[in-house]
Formats: sequence, C-alpha cells, structure tokens
Amino acid sequence: MQGNAQRLQKVLASAGYGSRRACEDILRQGRVRVNGQQAKLGDSADPARDNITVDGKRIHVTASHTYIALYKPTNVISTLSDELERKTVRDLVPVEGHLVPVGRLDADSEGLVLLTDDGELTHLLTHPRYEHEKEYEVYVTGRPEGAALDRWRRGVELPDLDDVTCDGGPTLPAQVEEIHSRARSEGTWLRVIMREGRKRQIRRVAGMLGHPVRRLIRVRIGPLKLGNIKSGEWRHLTGREVEELKRLSNPKSQVSKAKPALRSRRTARTDRNPQSKTRNSLKREIPKSRRGRP
Repeated sequence: MQGNAQRLQKVLASAGYGSRRACEDILRQGRVRVNGQQAKLGDSADPARDNITVDGKRIHVTASHTYIALYKPTNVISTLSDELERKTVRDLVPVEGHLVPVGRLDADSEGLVLLTDDGELTHLLTHPRYEHEKEYEVYVTGRPEGAALDRWRRGVELPDLDDVTCDGGPTLPAQVEEIHSRARSEGTWLRVIMREGRKRQIRRVAGMLGHPVRRLIRVRIGPLKLGNIKSGEWRHLTGREVEELKRLSNPKSQVSKAKPALRSRRTARTDRNPQSKTRNSLKREIPKSRRGRP
C-alpha cells in the first residue's frame, strides 16, 4: 500500500479502538476490512487514502503529530541520513515516526532544531514567503564597529556562494546587536535576528565585514525558544508551544505581514517620485481603449 501507510493496529488505536494489543485482537477476529478486503495482523494501510472498516463501519482517525525541540551539537548533520555516515539529528532522537528537521543548521553550527511529522507546519515554517524570525547568538572575532553593524542591519550585497549555489543578491534587513552580558576580550558575542536563511548566510556576511564567525548558536525559531536544554538533549513541545507555532504559520496572516518586506526596487522608486505615482494612478483611471488618444 502506498502513501503514509501504518500498521493497522496503530491506525485502530489512533481511532479509539483501544490499546494496540486490543486492536490486534480485533484484527485476529477478522472484523477489519481494507478497501473491501479482509485484513490480517501485520497488514498496513493509509487512513487518508484507504477505506478501513471495523464491523462494517468506516473508522475516522484524528491526526496527531509529534513535535520535538533538539539542541543540535556541532558535527551533527541536520538531515535524516548522510552518505558519509556522519551522525544526524535523527540519531539523537529515539522516537518512532517519520520526523523531519524544520530548518537546517550547518554541521559546525549548533542550537535549536525542530523535528516533527507535521508536513503542513514544516512547509509553512520553512517557506521563504512567510519570513519567520530566527534568532542566533554569534561569536565573532574582534569587535565590529558601529558602521559594520549598520551595514549588516541594512543588508549587504551577497555574492553567490559558489557555481552551484547561485543565491547572491541583497540580504533582507536584520536585527544585529552586541550581547554585552557575554563580553569577551578576544571576540564579540552578537545577537542576530533574521527573516531569511541562505546557506551559511551569517558566516558569509560576518566574513565580508571582516569578523569571521567562531561560534554560532540558534536560540529561537519564531516563538519557539531553545530554553535550558543542553547540547544533545531534546524535549517534546508543550501544547501551548504547538499552538503558538500554528498561529504563526497561518498563511493568511503571514502573507499580509510579508508583503512590506518584498517591495521591489521599482515600487521603491515610485514611492520616492510622487509625480510618477500620480501618472500611474491616472493611467489606471483612463480606459484602455482611450489610452494614447488626445
């Protein structure tokens, strides 16, 4: 069976037919059918695609998802598998289910990674259209001057990472400030809050400004905070945290919030030139059939 197939005893348990052991007894009794065919213990089915019945009545499964916050250590890969057989974030979380990391961190970076089997939430949290905030604590060499931090805040012209990753262009404005409570003599801790995430973006920008990154920790994704968990530890999200993430990921509210940040250069030029704006308004008011005529 295709799709998100699960063992039938798990599907029945999710639908409220008792424990998995009790659901195994229901299967042994021959009371379950999938698409009209009698099912047996060990069979799987997709409750979203298949017609699953018990005693002739179709079952309805209420979808439940898993949400886990992980402190990813350095030298751990933010993928489900690695061709070089390096340790992955999935290796650190011994929980059943198809959990995927939401937002990636470089191998040499650390901090908050969300793992979930909620595909819709994953899409809404990672799609650049919605521009969710991500907060980082970044330790750089030296002490950046105010002019350098202002350039970072306004946005810099980032060259392509390489011939394969052609992601160059101006970065979006970011919040950048020094963390005075973590002052060090040989370097500087910065708090960086961004609404985009190109590959190794913080490291690339800091390097362009002459202050290479020595340590990078992600401490927040939207409303979800890393909290007090230590490197390599993980925890389940609370119900309130899940609700806050889902409210944040409401497409209707996020589209309206994202629009101001996506102003084109053409729009900006029009705003700076009121006469051009007036001409455009008049052009819209004149019927198309009469344009160009005296």
